[in-house]
Amino acid sequence: MKKFFRYLGLGLLSTFLTATPGLGAERISFFYPPFGEFSLSVDSLETFAKVGKIDRDFSFYASRATPEQLAQLRDLLQQRFNITPTLVSQVTYSPVGEQVMQRLGELLLTESRKNGFYAIRASLILAAADREGLTVVNLLRKFPSNTVRVNFTEGLKIVDDLSQLLKKRDEVVASLQKEAIAEAANSKIDFSQQPDLRSPGEFSWQKKSLELNDISRNRRLPVDIYLPKAGSQSTKEQSSLPFPLIVISHGVASDRSTFVYLAEHLASYGFAVAVLEHPGSNSQRFQQYFAGLAGPPDAAEFVNRPLDIKYLLDQLQRLDKSDPTLQGKLNFQQIGAIGHSFGGYTVLTLAGAKINFDQLRQDCNPNNSSFNLSLVLQCQAIELPPSNYEFKDDRIKVIIAINPIDSSILGESGISQIKIPVMLVAGSQDIFAPPVFEQIRPFTWLSDPNKYLALIENATHFSAIAEPTPENDVLPVPPALLGPDRAPVYSYLKALSVAFLETHLLNRPEYRSYLQPSYATFISKQPLNLNILQSLSPDRLNQIWNESTVQSAKPSKPQPIPTHP
Repeated sequence: MKKFFRYLGLGLLSTFLTATPGLGAERISFFYPPFGEFSLSVDSLETFAKVGKIDRDFSFYASRATPEQLAQLRDLLQQRFNITPTLVSQVTYSPVGEQVMQRLGELLLTESRKNGFYAIRASLILAAADREGLTVVNLLRKFPSNTVRVNFTEGLKIVDDLSQLLKKRDEVVASLQKEAIAEAANSKIDFSQQPDLRSPGEFSWQKKSLELNDISRNRRLPVDIYLPKAGSQSTKEQSSLPFPLIVISHGVASDRSTFVYLAEHLASYGFAVAVLEHPGSNSQRFQQYFAGLAGPPDAAEFVNRPLDIKYLLDQLQRLDKSDPTLQGKLNFQQIGAIGHSFGGYTVLTLAGAKINFDQLRQDCNPNNSSFNLSLVLQCQAIELPPSNYEFKDDRIKVIIAINPIDSSILGESGISQIKIPVMLVAGSQDIFAPPVFEQIRPFTWLSDPNKYLALIENATHFSAIAEPTPENDVLPVPPALLGPDRAPVYSYLKALSVAFLETHLLNRPEYRSYLQPSYATFISKQPLNLNILQSLSPDRLNQIWNESTVQSAKPSKPQPIPTHP
C-alpha cells in the first residue's frame, strides 16, 4: 500500500506535468485498481496555485509529494502560455495536431469515458481566447464536461516507461563519456600551446545578400554570403583564393540569422559561407501559419530543402562567371554543408542518404506509440509520392549535422550510403531529436572511417542556435526546454567546425589533433561538458544499452536497442 501511495502522488504530478491540457472541469477523477476511484476538485488546485494553500481535498495527494514537486506543480499552475487562439486552432486542426490530440484523448477521457480529443481541442482554444489566457486552471475551467476521467493506469505506465527510457539514455551518455575521457587521458598534446580555434581567425570579411528565384518550383531563396577578403590575412595572401565554400541549412521555424555566429567565424578562417532560407519551413512561413494566413508546412519540404541547396550551388556557379564581386572567389571543388535539425536531414541527403519509405511505414503506424517527438515531423514524409528520390550532390565533400532527424526517414539503409566525412552533434537533453535514436545510433551506421560524434551533456535542441530576436521568435518554447547558457556550445561548434573542415575539406592534417577526445576535454565547460567519439559499433552500443541498470530484472539474453522509444 505504501508503494501505491508513493506512485499515486508521483504519478498524478507527472500526469499534470506531461499532459496538462484539460484534466477536468469541476473535478478530476481517476480509477486505480484495485483501490477504486479517486478525485480532486479544480477549486483545490486553483487555491493552491493562487495562494499556496493546501486544503483538505488536496492534502491527500500533497502529503505524498515532495516539497520540490509541489513547488514545480504550483509554478506550472501559475504559468500563462502566451499563444493565440488562432495558433492553437491552426496546430490542433492540422493532421499532426490531430494525432497528438487523439493520443492525449486516450489518457484524458470525458465524463462518459469517451476519448477526450474534441474536448481537449475546444478547451485549449477557449482558454487561449479568454482574457486570463491559457493556464492549466483556465484550461480545466473551459473543459466541456463536469468531470474529466484520467486513464490513470495507462498514465502510470507511460510515466514509468518514460522514466526508464530517460534513465537508459543517461546511462548510454555516461558510458560514452567515460570511454571518451579514458581515451583523452592518453593524449600528450598541450593544447594551451596550440592556436585557439574558438577565437576568430585572421581574415576580415564582408556580407553579400541575394534573393534567388527558382521559377520551376516557385521558390524564392534569400541568401547571405559571408565572403573573406583576399589579402586580409598575413600568411595566406596569395593562396587564399578561391575560398572553400560552406553552405548552412537552418531547422524548422528558423531563418538565416540562426547561425550568423558560425558563419562569421568560418569566414574569419577563410571559408566563404552561404546561409540560405528554406521558404517552406522558415520562421516567416510559420508566422503566417500561426496567424492563419497559410497552411502547415507539407511533406514536399523533404524534397524541396535539398533541391534548394542544389539550386543555390548552381546559381553560385553561374554568378561566379558574371558577378564581379564573386568572380573567381569560390572554390567549387571544396564545398561543405552544415545543417541543424531539419537542416541536418537536408545535408545528410545531400551526402548520399536516401529516404527510406519502408522504415517510415514501419515506424509511422498509427498504432505505434513513441516518445520520439521527431517522428511527428519525420512521419509527414510518408505522404510523399513513392519514388527513388536522389539528392546526393557530388560537389559536397563533407557535412556537419547538428541535432539531425534521420532515424526513420533515412534509417540505417539511408545513412549507411554516405561515403564522405561526417560530424554528428548531439545534445543529451534534446527531447525533440532524442540523441540515442537520432544521432548516437545513426553514428554507428556511418560507413566512412572519417566520422565524429560530438556529444554535449545537458545541451538541448536549441543550445546550438542563436537566441531569436522578437521578430523571428516564432515557436513558444518554455524556458525550461532551452537549456543552460548557450555560449559554451557556440565556442565548441566554432572550434570543431574549423578543425573538421580544415582536416577533411582542405586536407590539412595539422588540424586533426583538434578532433581528438583530449581536445574536447580541454575546451569543455560545465554543465555543458563536451566529448568526442571517433568510433562506436552497433554491437557496442547494444551492449551499453543492455548494461543499463534501469530495469530491476535484466533480460535473459541481450536485447537490441529498440527502433524507437
